[in-house]
Amino acid sequence: MGEGDRGRRLRVGIIFGGKSGEHEVSLAGAASVMAAVDRSRFEPVPIGITLEGRWLVGGDPLRALSEEAARQALTAGGQEAGVKRALAERATGATQPRSLARAESSEGLPAGLAAQLDVVWIMLHGPRGEDGTIQGLLELAGLPYVGAGVLASALGMDKAAMKDMFRAHGLPVVEYAVVRRHQWASDPDGVESALAQQIGFPCFVKPANLGSSVGISKVKAPEALPAALAEAARHDRRILVERAVSGREVEVAVLGNDRPEASLPGQVCYAGEWYDYETKYGAGQTTFQIPAPLSAETTARVRDLAVRAFQAIDCAGMARVDFFIEDDDRVLVNEINTIPGFTATSAYPRLWEASGLSYPALISRLIDLALGVRS
Repeated sequence: MGEGDRGRRLRVGIIFGGKSGEHEVSLAGAASVMAAVDRSRFEPVPIGITLEGRWLVGGDPLRALSEEAARQALTAGGQEAGVKRALAERATGATQPRSLARAESSEGLPAGLAAQLDVVWIMLHGPRGEDGTIQGLLELAGLPYVGAGVLASALGMDKAAMKDMFRAHGLPVVEYAVVRRHQWASDPDGVESALAQQIGFPCFVKPANLGSSVGISKVKAPEALPAALAEAARHDRRILVERAVSGREVEVAVLGNDRPEASLPGQVCYAGEWYDYETKYGAGQTTFQIPAPLSAETTARVRDLAVRAFQAIDCAGMARVDFFIEDDDRVLVNEINTIPGFTATSAYPRLWEASGLSYPALISRLIDLALGVRS
């Protein structure tokens, strides 16, 4: 930074929306970050990506995408429509900062945008946002960004590869199997029989690459397995099937680069049978107890395992690590989320607030980590 720039605020491009089933979650997180970021240090620049993949810069892209998302949710129907509409409406009313000159692109980073930004915060979830693709685009553009790099993003997004990596690093994981869509299509009876023997019931069936509980089914009996495999196969060519764990669900937030730290753990409590999309994002569906009611020994174990999971995929910046704790106190690493939900009431910021780091301070710390100010 030159002498003439020494006093200016750093321009932080905040990218949100995207071609994902988690589009509305992204909008709500972006609105929350832009409302809380330290305006004395940073100038947020909103950058939207439509459901069709067009980039929008200038004007008020967050309002434009939020209104469109709310309209689509209103007409779409389905059990998730109401939750998606509520998330979009939360973002619609946000007061937005001044934007750059208007630009629109359908083929990646709009021309000239990189030169006008100092750092980027990726608020996208799911494919094309959390899987290393946009991280690679920013690497090519020479722009620093908040969070995991290409490799860690790809591993964190792919549940099958993630669990393979965790197992290779000696981390305890639930029993699982991976099925490819073409295998099931060519031999459904053989695949279903093998899964019944290898994993059993109840089990969870998930797309390998998707988040926020989209495309996931809980299967209690063999006759429900074909429908669950078909639903997961709609979203991905690789399907993860894993034993349903009976126990508590605990989450730990990790922050840092080379020397990551773990927050206090929190326990997720919900009335539903499992943590599906509506339960996760619907108002009043979930309560979160921080710190989790664990023994000192188990608390220390989940915090240690959270850091080890973070390091196993070579993560950076932030991640939320989710655990199962079975009735005999056996701890299992469920998954790592490299771009966790980031509204002020999301688990990741709440875990750090309970650990002594406020939401605005957490935002600043993550931007500093992206710029290499602290490790």
